[in-house]
Amino acid sequence: MCHADLRGQGGGASMDVHRGKPDEAASRATASAARACAPNNFSDAPRSKDVGAAFEAHALDFLRRQRLRLVARNVSCRGGEIDLVMRERDDSLVFVEVRARAQRRYGGAAASVDWRKRRRIVCAAQYFLASRDGATPACRFDVVAFEGGRLVWLRDAFRLDEC
Repeated sequence: MCHADLRGQGGGASMDVHRGKPDEAASRATASAARACAPNNFSDAPRSKDVGAAFEAHALDFLRRQRLRLVARNVSCRGGEIDLVMRERDDSLVFVEVRARAQRRYGGAAASVDWRKRRRIVCAAQYFLASRDGATPACRFDVVAFEGGRLVWLRDAFRLDEC
């Protein structure tokens, strides 16, 4: 069974992260994720869902500042899952995968979106589009990667015919 968590919309000022400077907000998100990993009364293990949720929230804030509007969060089905579904100013849909890695070992966050993960994202996107009424809008697949606390937005990170 598939579902999507529909949320409100927002906007904000534009920001450029492609200049290679660390994003201050990304550093705050990393600190927030570290707090989410603090030990609790039941286990010393990090709570990966809390860490992931913190990075997703930061990615959402960033994309809203880029003038994208939230359509849905955590769209999942048996074949896959999408972290964020956003709408671009030209009304195209943007399916966003959020990844975070503390170190670049094994290729880093962006490289972790391999062909298997891309197939799962495409599967969930196809389900999401099939469940909507009306014509299918233009779509693209983006990745927001946190590499050692630095936010990297990969627009059009992969295409449907690459999966």
